[in-house]
Amino acid sequence: MTVEFSLAYFVAVFVFSITPGPGVFALIAKALKQGGNACWGLAIGMTMSDIVYLLLVVWGLAYIANEYQLIFVLIRWCGAAYLFYLAWQIWHAPIVLSGNAAVKTRSKGVGFILSYAEGMLISATNPKVMLFYIAFLPTFVDLTVLTNQDVIWVVGLNFMALMLGLMLIAFGASKARKLFSQHKSVQRLNRSTAGLMATAGMLILTR
Repeated sequence: MTVEFSLAYFVAVFVFSITPGPGVFALIAKALKQGGNACWGLAIGMTMSDIVYLLLVVWGLAYIANEYQLIFVLIRWCGAAYLFYLAWQIWHAPIVLSGNAAVKTRSKGVGFILSYAEGMLISATNPKVMLFYIAFLPTFVDLTVLTNQDVIWVVGLNFMALMLGLMLIAFGASKARKLFSQHKSVQRLNRSTAGLMATAGMLILTR
């Protein structure tokens, strides 16, 4: 990966990390209730679960890209279609404010290990995580020439981008409670994210 593609990939994963979903709502609920520092275990758990999905996708797609070119092209097109669907879904998503999210995703963690396990479970039971990486990786990584060093680099970028996004949400929620209780603010976040997802889909189709 070049510096430009590394930066673009970092930004893409960062945007994915702040996309509204079960993990983000759980993080906001915990931050509103216990503060930003209480969210480290939850964020690390979600990040490590994402990385497991990432490695499964990297190794699986690398094999397909080398052995079955036509299937790989079809996977890329399906990935682009999924990103367009995800953009549409986020654009039209119901506005879930912080008060409602806290009720639906109430955390029962009493320590770092329990929060870590909760984060792992949240991401591991969300198939959209794997679908995201299937759709995104071929845009930024040439899977036909992937080396072990490339895999380590991608994993490192993932870890930093995911943790940055998740902890910014955690500390932002604890410091700016009003932002997550305003309908228009959440709607702008949803629509901005939807636009970025659609752009990523276009990148896959035109590459």
